[in-house]
Amino acid sequence: MKRVNPLKLNKLQLKTLVLTQILARSQPDEAWNADGTITILRLPHAHGDHLHVGEYVVNSADATGFNNRGVWAALARKGLVNDKDVPPIVLTREGLDYDTGLDHHFIAKSDH
Repeated sequence: MKRVNPLKLNKLQLKTLVLTQILARSQPDEAWNADGTITILRLPHAHGDHLHVGEYVVNSADATGFNNRGVWAALARKGLVNDKDVPPIVLTREGLDYDTGLDHHFIAKSDH
C-alpha cells in the first residue's frame, strides 16, 4: 500500500504541490517534456479572495505557497520540482505522482 506524504511535507508544501499537480493536468500537450516532466509557465493570480486553479476555485489563503520561495526550495530539495526559482515550474514525474492526501478536496469542479 502506498503511503500518503512519504517525504513528510508540511501543510503549506502539500497544498502547493497538490495545486501544482492540478495546474499540470490543465496544461496543453506541448507543456509535456520528453522525460515525463511538465513545464508550467504561469501561476494563477488571486482576484479577491480566490483564484482559479485548473477547473477549481481555490481560497487565496490556501495558495500562499505559490509566492513562497521557501516552499519551492523545499519541493526542489525533495525532487518534486526541478528548480526553486519559479516560474516556470518544472514538475518532475515524482512530483506529478506524489500522494499528498489532499485530492479528495478537489472532487467537484467550479461553475464560477
